[in-house]
Amino acid sequence: MAGGMSASLQKAYLAPFVVFMGLLAVGEAVAHLFEGQDIWFASAPRYWVFPLQTVVCGILLARYWRHYEWRAPARLGFTIAVAVFVFVLWISPQIFFGSPPRTDGFDPGYFGGGWAFALNVTVRFIRLVIVVPLLEEIFWRGFLLRYLIREPFESVPLGTFSWSSFLWVTVFFGLAHYGGGFWPPGPDFVPALATGMLYNAVAYRTKSLSSCVLAHAITNALLGIYILRTGQWGFW
Repeated sequence: MAGGMSASLQKAYLAPFVVFMGLLAVGEAVAHLFEGQDIWFASAPRYWVFPLQTVVCGILLARYWRHYEWRAPARLGFTIAVAVFVFVLWISPQIFFGSPPRTDGFDPGYFGGGWAFALNVTVRFIRLVIVVPLLEEIFWRGFLLRYLIREPFESVPLGTFSWSSFLWVTVFFGLAHYGGGFWPPGPDFVPALATGMLYNAVAYRTKSLSSCVLAHAITNALLGIYILRTGQWGFW
């Protein structure tokens, strides 16, 4: 029974993230295969992959909602401070060090203005501020940070510290945002490493998965506003 319960919980914590990453991989494969083609569906799959991720992963999160360990966010001042600092960290190359603007990405005006623009922005913000913070924090801080300490992972209180768990989750979080080719890594790799450390710290300090999700959501909301104000779609 215990083994069955652990397997069921693992599925709940893993499924949204695995499906999200799988759809992302499908989109990248399609873009590579049909590079240079005139059909947007094939050459720019982000415009259907991102909405599909939002819907499918949102359904999975709702389906498994009762399995997640929610408690009220704690240490709100610390959580918000981390969220804002992470936002500044991500945009600092452009703001402080003169890096070129990141304009290549999901442009909500790709299909024109009006309702198409509004729909793209709405779906993109739902993905950015709700779906991604939930599925990533459920996986990284809710599951993996504990799984790497011992199994069954649910026997490890959320926010339990272990150096090996901390370092591996930080590295894996960075690699999930690696980008680029083999070397050098893409521009998100180093900020992602620091972000992984800081969101881990939120888990340790608050012992609350809700606080981790809140920090991630605030960071992403600020980033979304920055993107719309500057047109740097590469930050999506």
